[in-house]
Amino acid sequence: MNERGSLLAQPIQRPSAGRTLLYVALFVLGAVVGAAGSLVQAGWFPGGLLLALAGEAGLCLGGARAVGSRGGAVAPAAGWMIAVILLTASRPEGDFLFGAGGGSYLFLLGGMAVAVICATLGQGRQPGGRDVRLGK
Repeated sequence: MNERGSLLAQPIQRPSAGRTLLYVALFVLGAVVGAAGSLVQAGWFPGGLLLALAGEAGLCLGGARAVGSRGGAVAPAAGWMIAVILLTASRPEGDFLFGAGGGSYLFLLGGMAVAVICATLGQGRQPGGRDVRLGK
């Protein structure tokens, strides 16, 4: 058995400075991908929508792979979501980025679905060693 006990029974520790910097960079990249996707999805409708959602999925799954945890997928998804929500608000001058078409709604709802799927598929913390499997 592991001397430290179950992985779930371990105390929560503050992440290292490098890992925190990586999470912040992934958050900012998520916001950039969200803003770029907002422009691309309406410009080239079916292809731009697919390109924007594929870019978000690639960033979320790549972040999970780079960090080695689901937090690597959640950080860019949070940045994407905040950027897109801020871009949906209209300004006092009447300017807005998203039209009232079906493509905008597909981008918003599809992007949220992609974020949830990527966070679910992202690697969770797994214990290492010989005795990982129960009953061995």
